[in-house]
Amino acid sequence: IYVRAEFHEANPSYPHEIIVQPRMAFGTGHHPTTSQVMEAMLDIDFKNKSLLDMGCGTGILAILGMQLGASSAFAIDNDPNSVDNSIENAQRNGYPQIEVALGSSELLEGKTYDIILANINRNIILNDLDKYAAALNSGGLLITSGYYTSDLSVIKNKAAEYHIDYLQHTSQNDW
Repeated sequence: IYVRAEFHEANPSYPHEIIVQPRMAFGTGHHPTTSQVMEAMLDIDFKNKSLLDMGCGTGILAILGMQLGASSAFAIDNDPNSVDNSIENAQRNGYPQIEVALGSSELLEGKTYDIILANINRNIILNDLDKYAAALNSGGLLITSGYYTSDLSVIKNKAAEYHIDYLQHTSQNDW
């Protein structure tokens, strides 16, 4: 996956290229939490799946999900700058159909997704696990990131309360 700004040269040797202008939003793909989610996404079948990107920042994960074949993507952030930036980046990458909304997990009520990506932080993930579980289709996949490896056990235990099975984790620089 090659992530670049518009002023950098394209590199066609990569199968996936994402152009982001981060402005004031998080998500250039270089932070370990974002890069690990992106790497994990390469091993997931997104074809014809609905995708939720919680805490979307620049929209980079929703954009990659669409490149990987997702049928739809809904991106949410509680920062107006991130919402505006995600809309710009979705359009910049040819995915104006990515729906981007200002808010948080209250926007999930009555909606379901095949894949949920939550690259936020420990406290928000713990607080919203019940909402993710309710919004996750049967057989769906929840990928969480944005916390230290020392927080993994508390997140796994809380997820188990909502019948979310732990599959695996990766770690880079204690993230």
